Amino acid sequence: MSNKEAWGSRVGLILAMAGNAVGLGNFLRFPVQAVQNGGGAFIIPYLVSFLLMGIPLLWVEWAMGRFGGRYGDHSTPFILDNMTKKKLWKYFGVFGIFTNIGVMAYYTYIESWTLTYTIRSLKGDFLGMDLASVGQVFDKYVDISGGVNFPVLALGAFVITLVINIYILSKGLSGGIEKVAKIAMPILILFGAFLAIMAITMGSTGRCVDCDSHIGLNFLWEPDYSSLKNPMVWLAAAGQIFFTLSVGMGTIQCYSSYVKQKDDIALNAMSAGWMNGFVEIVLGASVVIPIAVGYLGLDWVKENAGFDMAFKTMPYLFDQWGSVLAIIAGVAWFGLLFFAGITSSLAMGTPWMGFVQDEFNWSRKKASWTLGVILFVLALPTIFFYEYGVFEEYDYWTGTVSLVVFALAEVILFAWVFGMDKGWNEITHASDMNVPKIYRPIIKYVTPVFILIIFLASLVKPEGGDWAAAFAGNWKLDKGSIIGNIMHIGVDSSWTTSGKLTKTFFIDMSRLLLLATFAALALMVGHAAKLRNLRKKENDK
Repeated sequence: MSNKEAWGSRVGLILAMAGNAVGLGNFLRFPVQAVQNGGGAFIIPYLVSFLLMGIPLLWVEWAMGRFGGRYGDHSTPFILDNMTKKKLWKYFGVFGIFTNIGVMAYYTYIESWTLTYTIRSLKGDFLGMDLASVGQVFDKYVDISGGVNFPVLALGAFVITLVINIYILSKGLSGGIEKVAKIAMPILILFGAFLAIMAITMGSTGRCVDCDSHIGLNFLWEPDYSSLKNPMVWLAAAGQIFFTLSVGMGTIQCYSSYVKQKDDIALNAMSAGWMNGFVEIVLGASVVIPIAVGYLGLDWVKENAGFDMAFKTMPYLFDQWGSVLAIIAGVAWFGLLFFAGITSSLAMGTPWMGFVQDEFNWSRKKASWTLGVILFVLALPTIFFYEYGVFEEYDYWTGTVSLVVFALAEVILFAWVFGMDKGWNEITHASDMNVPKIYRPIIKYVTPVFILIIFLASLVKPEGGDWAAAFAGNWKLDKGSIIGNIMHIGVDSSWTTSGKLTKTFFIDMSRLLLLATFAALALMVGHAAKLRNLRKKENDK
């Protein structure tokens, strides 16, 4: 084993872990999820999910990682393999590499948007544009069907962003990732605080009856308790916890596998988790929605809230503050998103790095640049066929379904196969905080059931999310359920229409590509296991 990586400092580790969790979802996904799920009411199931699922998974993954590091393992296949004598578990660990590669492929593409928009904001490209024109700039950037045959700008920006990621990864943990985290996280929080203060002090703009940033803030913080009866709100909140904390991915295990055995993990996990919560709830909820409500009204925001508001709406809103502030706010907003994105994508690259360095003795450079080639190939379909839904397909299977499957597997392994006695000792060993004992039964019983309910509810979600009708006997699968997605319920499943390839063709091809990627990684893990056995036999001689 030639992997001699280590963290340079505790502050660097916590900032890197927080950077792993603090990503685009904190500023783009969270406020949109809140708007779509009852405003302030969303915070309640969000916090319950954080306490019953988020915190337990953080402790479980930190503990698994430090345990694996004891045996020189820095990726989930062999961390899981060492926790049980059953050979099958290491193949569940493949999710801990696959998920990160799949997500990083399209996530780095989003990062490249933020880099492009930071430069465009600095140049003042959006000054004087109306709302429709700003939206058209983004549509033209990502859509290659409207007469533009080759997305030169989008592809070029992606390649630059990918090279930045790979270069930093090639510098290692303390020399690359930790240095970036120490710079990026304070800047990110500073930019976020500036924008939040601007939003909070805006107040009424007089553009419409409810054009008031305070109305936007009130909507996000005043709970509508009636929506708590809706299972879909709880499902969305739990899904956001997965997305925002980066649990169920394998990145936390990888990072914590480089922690010394005598070092605390319990307080470190809490520090990183609560820092992420602060950024998401306090800063994330105080930028997009209040500013948008201030100029466009609450009704407009409710109807149009979406991930692409960051690019299609925010530059127009900043322009309302005057040209100087518009440029400053644009650079702060897109710069914030870029730093949030890159600290997360760097974390996604480390499980592959740890795996090939451990198992195949690859150098850091070979591991990083090979990853770059894999990501480039996987990302091309999301760039060239963005308008066919390939981007969303990657996000659904690698950034949503895979997280839940792996999280369920790892918590069952930790609490029931590895054993809660050993697991609890691993969490509390060298702890700098008193871990509440109530979390022992929560980890063993509540968290697995919580995740299982999420998985089953997603698997067989009824049409329109109407659970009352479903339990009354009228159970018709929703096209957004996992089974509905697989079976193309409610959409044309043919690959061609009038001699032209359909959207379904591109979606199915992207699924095959992801399946092939998973299979290739599983074969690599199987081969690595054989190499381990050979090394063991040679050492026993």
